[in-house]
Amino acid sequence: MNKTGKIVRKTGQVILNLFYYASIIVLGFIVLRVFVFGSYKIPTDSMEPAIVPGDYVLVNKPAYGARLFDLFSAVEGKEVKIKRMSGYTRVKHDDVVVFHIPYPNKRDKIEMHMLKYYIKRCIGVPGDTLRIVNGIYTVNADTAKRLGNYAGEQSLSHKTKEELPAGVYTTFPRDSILNWNIKDFGPLYIPRKGDRITLDRTTALLYKKIIDWEKGYPLPLENDTLRDNGKPLQEYTFSHNYYFMGGDKVENSQDSRYWGLLPDDLIVGKAWLIWKSIDPHSGIFRRERILKKIE
Repeated sequence: MNKTGKIVRKTGQVILNLFYYASIIVLGFIVLRVFVFGSYKIPTDSMEPAIVPGDYVLVNKPAYGARLFDLFSAVEGKEVKIKRMSGYTRVKHDDVVVFHIPYPNKRDKIEMHMLKYYIKRCIGVPGDTLRIVNGIYTVNADTAKRLGNYAGEQSLSHKTKEELPAGVYTTFPRDSILNWNIKDFGPLYIPRKGDRITLDRTTALLYKKIIDWEKGYPLPLENDTLRDNGKPLQEYTFSHNYYFMGGDKVENSQDSRYWGLLPDDLIVGKAWLIWKSIDPHSGIFRRERILKKIE
């Protein structure tokens, strides 16, 4: 083999080695993003003061268990079956959680949009009964336990309906008889997997959207009764766990008070750390927020 041939062969080997190692790095990064961590830029102020616009948040996926699903089908907007690996902890009260927006397209249909996320604080977990009493979150009738941004809740408690911005006062399920609002909400039972409930007018209103999601098709609500293939649905057993999420900026957050309960499949992971923060108006790095643990 002449000198030119040796150079070509050696160059080819170098290129193949570079391609091999680059592929390993890319594959490793993808695996880490799917199973270990995610990074999300915060665009809104709904979680102030804990998290502010311009924060970049690292999300711990193994905490609650990484999810396995057909990524390509999910990106195309198709229905996907999700299997969650075992996590080393569970979602607890006051955890800050990143999840897919439950209603990215329609207000009455739960879907998973891969590019649309919320970050909120967990107020209620499966098995809880939640109320808002004069603006203050109360879980399982424990009035001593403080959940969410208590200072913000106290501020809300002193305001009248007329002092609140338009569209803020009325909440889920937007029913004139129940008349739930941002200061007087519930009681709302948060279902856990295996719970069986009797369906009457109130429970049909409260759980219709998540029952539709579990069934995979919409159930008509006729004369205060849910119907499944034309037959009255008298009771229902849930196949998933659900959560109630609230923003720390109590008077400015699209959270469970407005859209209802969050299915477990939509949870991405636990917000862990602010790894970078840039003021969205000035573009200045906020060094005091870098590596700040989220609590």
